[in-house]
Amino acid sequence: MSGTQQSTPPVRDGRPSRPRQQAQPGASDQQPATGGGGAFRRSVPEPPTPAAAYVNLAVATVGFALTFWSWNLIAPLASTFQTTLHFSPFALSALTAVPVVIGSLGRIPVGALTDRFGAKLMFPLCSALSIIPTLLLIPAKNSYVGLVLVGFILGIGGTTFAIGIPHVNAWFPASRRGFATGVFGMGMGGTALSSYFTPRIYKHGVNLPFTILAVALAAYAVLALVLLTNPPNRTVPTEPPAKRLGAAGRLRVTWELAGLYAVGFGGIVAFGVYLPTYLHNSYALSSTDAGTKAAGFSLMTVITRAIGGTVSDRFHPAYVTAIGLGAAGLFAVVQAFDPELMPTGTIAFLLMAAGLGISSGAIFALVARVTPAPNVGSVTGIVGALGGLGGFVPPLVMGAIYTAKGTYSIGLMLLSDLAFAGALYSAAVMRRRGNA
Repeated sequence: MSGTQQSTPPVRDGRPSRPRQQAQPGASDQQPATGGGGAFRRSVPEPPTPAAAYVNLAVATVGFALTFWSWNLIAPLASTFQTTLHFSPFALSALTAVPVVIGSLGRIPVGALTDRFGAKLMFPLCSALSIIPTLLLIPAKNSYVGLVLVGFILGIGGTTFAIGIPHVNAWFPASRRGFATGVFGMGMGGTALSSYFTPRIYKHGVNLPFTILAVALAAYAVLALVLLTNPPNRTVPTEPPAKRLGAAGRLRVTWELAGLYAVGFGGIVAFGVYLPTYLHNSYALSSTDAGTKAAGFSLMTVITRAIGGTVSDRFHPAYVTAIGLGAAGLFAVVQAFDPELMPTGTIAFLLMAAGLGISSGAIFALVARVTPAPNVGSVTGIVGALGGLGGFVPPLVMGAIYTAKGTYSIGLMLLSDLAFAGALYSAAVMRRRGNA
């Protein structure tokens, strides 16, 4: 027979068997494991992380800390302002919660703009803009209305979260993104810096903390403009921001993550801004002593957030989230019984902070794992906004309950209920995300 002879597939059990498909070149060199763990299986080793990634991570984390300090300038001085301006506990709660609103909602457009323009522009811009409300606190501190109005503008500092997460996420390989977002999240330590240093600096000059921070923000804006670089593989979306936000909003996982983050990070924000007031009212601590203990709470969340992100590179972030929220709920119940501050109350708050920090780091490790690269900024904006708004409600609820009942126990029990619900949902539902 002439011509090219075609081969026929072998026959098994009377049916031709399918030939084995060859592995396609260019296939993903990394796939998530499909079991309960979150470890990655690598068929091809990842290239080493460039030094520029660590430089960008360090610079972004410093900027996050400084802008978070500006975001939290009012809370450590709130009881001092209450003494001089004579407003109610609920008005004090509203004052500390106001910056959270803009800082949270502003993350949505800022996240979308970061997708488009990159962190090299957005970080210096938001840092420079944060100088304005920081200096406006100098004349505003003598008026409750003035403090509230400036508090809204202070929210600019809270938006930088939506800049840094997609930036460091793009610089690091998938197996290191939990570490990267966890380390960046340590910039939340800006609230600890504010709680500790702001009231102490205020004693040396009522305008001094605002002036010092304004200078630091200006210096950082220049530093970021020089040192930050957008990642070489950054995907610049072509769709308008509204369309990208709509696409992110249609993803079910966006709202699942937002709900969990509203509990985890919302708890951090709530106690970051309200804990000095809580300690002042419940244990009669001075502003300085309350600020010191609030700084310890914030520092614990900073450390454990990095741990939560790093552990989530090895185990499924949903399990890590569940453990963190479960611990936070348990120790919120302990604190609801109004124990003595030393040692039981202090231990309860520190372990509650550890649980909230671990869960927050794990949740954003999950964001990096399940979100398409061009949409990370938009999804981060929505999730971060809901997380921040989760910190807006508790101070108002706690202040209202304390005004009516003279106790914070009911508010702490509500927090525990939400934390336990989040832990169950994460373990039962979210563990299936990121395995496909």
